[in-house]
Amino acid sequence: MQDTRKEQLLKFCQSLGIEMHKLELLNSALTHTSYAHESKELPRPEHNERVEFLGDSVLSVIVSTYMYCTFPNLNEGELTKLRAHIVCEASLAEYARKINLGDYLLLGKGEGLSGGRERASILADAFESVLGAYYLDQGMEAARVFLLGLMKAELDFICTHGICSDFKTRLQEVAQQDGDVDIVYELLNTTNILPPLFPLTVNISVQAKAGRKRKRNSRLLKALLKKWARL
Repeated sequence: MQDTRKEQLLKFCQSLGIEMHKLELLNSALTHTSYAHESKELPRPEHNERVEFLGDSVLSVIVSTYMYCTFPNLNEGELTKLRAHIVCEASLAEYARKINLGDYLLLGKGEGLSGGRERASILADAFESVLGAYYLDQGMEAARVFLLGLMKAELDFICTHGICSDFKTRLQEVAQQDGDVDIVYELLNTTNILPPLFPLTVNISVQAKAGRKRKRNSRLLKALLKKWARL
């Protein structure tokens, strides 16, 4: 490895607040397949697919353990759904951008010219690769501290308040626990502030026989009020 590349990797580690004994691991984690395949070096440099495989598992274990221990009120289905949102490609790419990971990637010429340093799939894979390399070099506890330092705030918010984009689905799930209902959303006038707000009115109608309607409505409202904080 050339001295200039070592200096780049040391700068990257310094920006993350971490240390690595084997910079070759980090270099491999930041080497895209396109660079390895185009390289004329012999032997060809190792790309990041294998360590990405490991990093994916490390990520899952750390996030799952944190969610399980911190949020005992969430059931298996809720944990799975929330974890999938937190570790999806788009989320991991955003974490990669926050740490300027793209600046340190080794990409093939074509991949670099076509915007590979900002491509979500490449950034997400590289983020997992860096985590896997750091785990190999420093162990699970160091990897846990590093990862939660980046993700803890979002983990806490999403596990407490839910996924904002999924509020309609969760409202429907809660409302329909008491039987068939009709939910109608009516968009009101948008606000003039930036970013704009889109206020809605929500009408929930219970489908029931006349004699049972009041009782059904009462049970439905009670269920909604008890679970509203988790919508």
